[in-house]
Amino acid sequence: MSTAPIRRSGLQRDILDLYRKCFRAARLKPEANRPHFHAFIRMQFRKHSEVKPRDFATIEYLLRMGKRQLEVYSAPSIEDVTI
Repeated sequence: MSTAPIRRSGLQRDILDLYRKCFRAARLKPEANRPHFHAFIRMQFRKHSEVKPRDFATIEYLLRMGKRQLEVYSAPSIEDVTI
């Protein structure tokens, strides 16, 4: 018996896509600093986990902020983050 794939809304797919992109970007950082990036990514997503699923304006705002933050932290000059 197989389970049906989970149907996600567009915003849910966007959030998961951003989450995956963040971890992919962390793979490009020095190996010694990757755990710092992983912890930072998880902390940022968990910090906003209390946002209501129907609060579309806030979710879209946080997505835009997350994409900007990913752009900044993806720069080769950024080698480490502190929490």
